[in-house]
Amino acid sequence: MRLAVYQPDIPQNLGSMIRLAACFGVKMDIIGPCGFPFSKAVLKRTAMDYLDVAKIDHHSSYDFFRTNIPSSSRLVLLTVQASVSIWDYKFKPNDTIVVGRESVGVPDLIRKEIKDQIRIPMVPSVRCLNVANAASIALAEATRQIGM
Repeated sequence: MRLAVYQPDIPQNLGSMIRLAACFGVKMDIIGPCGFPFSKAVLKRTAMDYLDVAKIDHHSSYDFFRTNIPSSSRLVLLTVQASVSIWDYKFKPNDTIVVGRESVGVPDLIRKEIKDQIRIPMVPSVRCLNVANAASIALAEATRQIGM
């Protein structure tokens, strides 16, 4: 199980997701470029001491990410545009949950490429959850299903 974050805009959200990945014991992929100056200092400030525990791969681009993740890894995009509920989806141990940018998600080209897409059901009057909160819900459900 992996968590991939596409071009994060907000360092604090990235730090929360690094802590999340560390606590669940899953590998994290950060897909650049980020919307802020990406540095070890920023990561230390936002991820605190979890940075020492987290298993992180930083990829300069989505193409580099696709080239370097295991071929057995199934990409699962978490998006409000999906029709499949997270509660109805069957996760597998080799899945990589992909979350998009806080501001715009992922580009249409990537969204069309990723076959498996899921959403977190919400009341119709709201737009979306914070990306770190959504990643937490998705990762908790995925690890529950696969018995991690």
